[in-house]
Amino acid sequence: MFLARITGSLVSSHKVEVMTGQKLLIVEPLRVNEKDQSDLQPTGRTFVVVDPLGAGEGEVVLCVQGSSARFTKETKHLPVDAAIVGIVDTVQVGGNTVFKGSE
Repeated sequence: MFLARITGSLVSSHKVEVMTGQKLLIVEPLRVNEKDQSDLQPTGRTFVVVDPLGAGEGEVVLCVQGSSARFTKETKHLPVDAAIVGIVDTVQVGGNTVFKGSE
């Protein structure tokens, strides 16, 4: 699993039938600031993920890759290798809050 921020969306008008109606988002993985563990920093990479939860741009989400992306009821029959499985509320490292979402 990895943390990522949603940076955009993807629209594909031609795709396999089973993917029709699936929301696709662009995410950028995040990591804890190596210097002082004070916040989450972008990695500079991007992934396309399927979103069965209805997350929105700018939100921090929990993603899975590989076969784990097809272990949910919503993604079981989809040809995907990355999916959002949670919307993150808070991240704490060493007793310090490094991310707190909007309430």
